[in-house]
Amino acid sequence: MKDVFARLGADFFSTILFIAIYLATDNVLLATGVAIAGAIAQVIYSRVKGKELGYMTWASLALVIVLGSATLLTHDPRFVLAKPAIGHFAIGVIMLKRGWMLRYMPPIVSQTIPEYVTFAGYAWAALCFALGAGTIGVAMTGDMKLWTFYVTVVLVGAKMAAFAIQYIAFRVLVGSRLRAAAQRA
Repeated sequence: MKDVFARLGADFFSTILFIAIYLATDNVLLATGVAIAGAIAQVIYSRVKGKELGYMTWASLALVIVLGSATLLTHDPRFVLAKPAIGHFAIGVIMLKRGWMLRYMPPIVSQTIPEYVTFAGYAWAALCFALGAGTIGVAMTGDMKLWTFYVTVVLVGAKMAAFAIQYIAFRVLVGSRLRAAAQRA
């Protein structure tokens, strides 16, 4: 579990840095510049340490530089605020692959209720698309406080709620299937 949070922290490092600097200074341009520098430093650090950088790392760096530069040049924060939406849309597209979630499930789940796991995978894709659209909607307002609330509370809260619902549903469904199989035997 610690590894998952470390990866999430690394994936969202520039966003976390942006939010922290913005909240501390109330300066969008400074926060954007620091986020760009942080993303570049993160990649350099990873390369120096010999860590393999995946496609998403390079894509994220490109987005931070392009959208951050657009923010700095136009003095319009909406560009950098929309960045998380692109990530949600990209992940949503990946989640449209049938059965993508099966490899992450314990054998008891993937063998007992594979059709529900596949459905849940599509539900996660839909959630990512909805959250991405919401991010764009909030970004277009240009309201930094609303955006900060959305990315720190709504995005995280929606995913935590979805995970909890899925966990409970899978436990109930697996238990039901196992009891039904035991009664037939």
